[in-house]
Amino acid sequence: MAKRLYVGGLPYSTTDAELNEAFSKAGTVSTANVIIDKMSGRSKGFGFVEMSTDEEADAAIAMWNGKELGGRSLVVNEARPLEPRAPRAGGNGGFRRGGFGGGNGGFKRDF
Repeated sequence: MAKRLYVGGLPYSTTDAELNEAFSKAGTVSTANVIIDKMSGRSKGFGFVEMSTDEEADAAIAMWNGKELGGRSLVVNEARPLEPRAPRAGGNGGFRRGGFGGGNGGFKRDF
C-alpha cells in the first residue's frame, strides 16, 4: 500500500518534477505535489510525496529528513490525515446587522 509523506522546508522554487526526481532516489514515486498559494501563485514551501510501498516511504524519510535540498533543511514524515475544523465564527459575511444609520436624510424642501 502507498504511504503519503509530508515534505516541509522546500525551497520556494521547487517544482513537482524536481520533488519527484529527488524522492525517486529512495524508490518509486506515485505522486509528488508542491503546494501552491492560490493568491500569489508561489510555492508555500511544503508538499506531499506518495511512495508506492511502505518500505520505500520509510527509506525516503531516512534519506531526506533533516537533509538539505536547494540550501534548505527538509522535514519529512508520514502525512497525517486532514482533521475536521470547527466552523469559522462570525457568519453574516462580516457585515453588521442593522441599517446604515440616520434615515431622515435628503434635501430640505420648503413649501
